Amino acid sequence: MKTKNLADLYHLPTLDWAPVAASLDGLTQAPGTGGPDRHSHWLTTINADGSPHVTGIGAIWLDDAFWVVSGRSARKARNLERDPRCTIAVATDDYDTVVDGVAELVTDPAVVAKVSKQLSDGGWPCETDESGTALTAPYSAPSAGPAPWHVYRVTPTKANALYVKDQGGATSWSFD
Repeated sequence: MKTKNLADLYHLPTLDWAPVAASLDGLTQAPGTGGPDRHSHWLTTINADGSPHVTGIGAIWLDDAFWVVSGRSARKARNLERDPRCTIAVATDDYDTVVDGVAELVTDPAVVAKVSKQLSDGGWPCETDESGTALTAPYSAPSAGPAPWHVYRVTPTKANALYVKDQGGATSWSFD
């Protein structure tokens, strides 16, 4: 991992990645859990014409990656499958964080079940479908498209974080 201090101008120390990554664990969109009233994740994908597509999503941080769920017919999924480069941004209590990464569709039943459990434990009553390769639930976000919903792992390639407390700080990391 390469680290770059973005706050040298203000003589602030370089931030450590471990606390930033730890701040991503357990975020939910449930009201009263952060942000203005919750933690919203923003996914940016690339449209076929090269323009950005930004949409609010529910995402989880698990095993050093973001996990996103979407119906394959939704624009975000179509974009990810055509061009897997994407960015996820979220404000936590301590950091404003932006993670660039590469998304891949995950169909391994054991991994899909692990993500399903994490999402269910976080309050969304999902479960794996009959194939074991996608999710189903009584409801999902309207932007996810119809069930079944598929799981995408976003492996970080770069991250930036702005520490929003005390003196602050800003750091960029590139992951090899």
